Amino acid sequence: MTKNSKQMGAVLCVAAIVLIAGCSSLKTPATASVAVSKAAVENAAGAGATELAPVEMNSAREKMALANKAMAAKDYKLARDLANQAQADAKLAQSKANSAKAQTAADTLQDDIRVLREELDRANK
Repeated sequence: MTKNSKQMGAVLCVAAIVLIAGCSSLKTPATASVAVSKAAVENAAGAGATELAPVEMNSAREKMALANKAMAAKDYKLARDLANQAQADAKLAQSKANSAKAQTAADTLQDDIRVLREELDRANK
């Protein structure tokens, strides 16, 4: 056996091991992605996104349901992809909810400032 054929055999052996390990390990990343995405959806709901960003929350929840179905069907790649999409939708929903809350707080502060100015104007007349 030549040196090149030994190296080629070793490369093929390593490639086969990587391929086998890759196929069997698809479940772990998918399971992790689904768990992280579920937490993201729950966090968004806790931030008020159900009321303040309903379209995005519905999308996140629908994709989570599909990801769970894909996990049950052992379609781990699809489950991971859907979970990642659900996570993105949940983060968007949470960001929109946080933005709406911040806008409401800013509006309230502006109203308070207006009232104070009016009171100062009356007091100085």
